[in-house]
Amino acid sequence: MIQWTIYQIWLLLLLSLLGLSACGTESGQTILHEQVEDPATATPGRRVELRQAIVGVAVPTVEPAVTVDPPTVAPQPTATQNIPGLIGRDNFPEDVNPLTGEKVPDPSVLQRRPLAVKIANTARVRPQAGLNQADLVFEHYSEGGITRFTAIFYSKDARRVGSIRSGRLIDLEIPLMYDAAFAYSGSSYPIRQMILGSVFFDRVVSPDFASGGFWRTFDDKNPSPFHVDSLFTDTLALRQILQERGQEVPPNLQNGMAFTPDPPDGGEPARRIEIIYTGTGILWEYQPGLGRYARWSDGERHVDVNDGELLNFKNIVVIKAAHYNTEIEESEGGTPSIQIQIWGEGPAVIFRDGQRFDGFWKRGDPRDMLTFFDQNDKIIPLAPGNTFFEMVPLDFTGLAVSP
Repeated sequence: MIQWTIYQIWLLLLLSLLGLSACGTESGQTILHEQVEDPATATPGRRVELRQAIVGVAVPTVEPAVTVDPPTVAPQPTATQNIPGLIGRDNFPEDVNPLTGEKVPDPSVLQRRPLAVKIANTARVRPQAGLNQADLVFEHYSEGGITRFTAIFYSKDARRVGSIRSGRLIDLEIPLMYDAAFAYSGSSYPIRQMILGSVFFDRVVSPDFASGGFWRTFDDKNPSPFHVDSLFTDTLALRQILQERGQEVPPNLQNGMAFTPDPPDGGEPARRIEIIYTGTGILWEYQPGLGRYARWSDGERHVDVNDGELLNFKNIVVIKAAHYNTEIEESEGGTPSIQIQIWGEGPAVIFRDGQRFDGFWKRGDPRDMLTFFDQNDKIIPLAPGNTFFEMVPLDFTGLAVSP
């Protein structure tokens, strides 16, 4: 009894430091999350703990009301599996970008650090700047049913990127996958403390920590320079800051994705991909002449203001993962921050070359990228080029595909 009392005091002190409020139950357990089917509305469910292995912030283990077994991750193959034309995933030529599988005109760009940049996504901020220059983009629920982007810039630069918004729990994972820097506008107190304690804090660039490299606009879309959507940056300014810190170095990538110029066998026709988030409706339509998927959002052409072109990507990958509302409150209306558990494995749907391939994503280590396999544990390669990841809950029903 004495040991349990000391434990409770230690737990409450630690949660207080993190800015979290522990909600007690009759059994003395602490609820840290609610499992929800729709992130816009929280409903009671299984209780799990905040992921702590990679953020540098210790969170005590609490006995869940319903046992949640850790995911079983099958050993990932290291051989090429004799796939014709395979690029990666263990070795890439010096002039090939491991995030896209494409040759780069100047291999020196691969001697820099990838940049993960947080970008807003509401109808009011569109068109955004810089998304077509990104090698990878993650779209995920933010809160209240809306989505937000984390874009990864590596082989290309963008003179204007934004608008820049605040970080979320998923951004404790993404920079680790690509050994990337992380640029964002701000964060809630608990997430800021986790970023402060993370292993990648030395390469964080944010007004949260008095970093430069950002500016604010003043125009019809942003009637005040202090508006939350008025913040922008550019990749060259971010790289200059990293250079000054001694952090503009090649990434140490633990693994890589795999690519082939030609699609594997077994695909099904997939010309139109509709993804209906709670607050945003998306259409990706395959353009055969370009070999790319182009995007519409909420019925409107979704363009990049930098080049005036529709957002267009070689690969669209739908990642299904557990989503949990946490007790961390975000500043916008006090809504809960969502933890998206992109570790272990889960279902994935890969779209490339106008075809659909169903399989699984795997991530067995915090520094692993997401990689993709079929039912027989054989690699599903991506098309060389940029990739857009659509993060959705495990029970997501808003995906519709037309041949």
